[in-house]
Amino acid sequence: MSDQKAGQLVCVGTGMRMAGQLTPLAKSYIESFDIVIAAVPNIFTRQWLQTIAKEYVCLNDHYEDTKIDGKTRRDTYRRMTDTILKEVRAGKRVCAAFYGHPGIFACISHMAIADARKEGYAAHMEPGISALDCLVADLGIDPGSRGMQSMEATQFMIYERVIDPSAMFIVWQIGLAGDLTLKRYDTEPAHLQIITDKLALTYSLDHEVILYEAATHPLEQTRIEKIRLGDLPKASLKQITTLVIPAEQALKVDQKVMVQLKALELERATAKEVTEMA
Repeated sequence: MSDQKAGQLVCVGTGMRMAGQLTPLAKSYIESFDIVIAAVPNIFTRQWLQTIAKEYVCLNDHYEDTKIDGKTRRDTYRRMTDTILKEVRAGKRVCAAFYGHPGIFACISHMAIADARKEGYAAHMEPGISALDCLVADLGIDPGSRGMQSMEATQFMIYERVIDPSAMFIVWQIGLAGDLTLKRYDTEPAHLQIITDKLALTYSLDHEVILYEAATHPLEQTRIEKIRLGDLPKASLKQITTLVIPAEQALKVDQKVMVQLKALELERATAKEVTEMA
């Protein structure tokens, strides 16, 4: 006899642009599970979810509650997680839907799945189309050509991190840069100046960077604004703005490794020649 409890949780992504970016598997969970609990900012996506879900709960109200009672974003995410787990504990098949990918900058899904599994419930995540996927397509870049680094803005600011200027550097949540309170939903020029100064240790202030925002519905324009790095402190930013810093330096060959690799190739070619002569 299985010890698995009756409740079940699956976390899915609705994509950044709902139309065409929702996977068939995610849609099947949304339509068939007992309840859909969603954290999606786009009103059109929320309305659509309400029309196809058997039961629907919106998590967005928790953000407003946080602004009223002064709680941190961490408290808000805990409340959202508890809302999901309450329904799982009630024995329901719960589909938690998040915009983009449910596992990328979506700690609620990770927390909910971990808690559910710890309590003996079946829980898993299905991938979705993320802001990074849209960014790669909209900017026409290939992360495999030069490599890519990716960090959250405030995390980059407060920790000692090593940047590779020969690869692309993506700074997420630049619109929240420097917030240590976890209560704000914006940033200020003074905070942006600090992160600009730190980036200037690696890049020139004249280096061209990109402010990117993925479109979330057909009537919205994708933002691809190119500015000087030095102009970042006076830029207009949103919570969803991503800072993209293209590589500034050329790739430098590691001569030591190249010698080792060429030696291996020579060794292989010599061994093959000896085998063919035998």
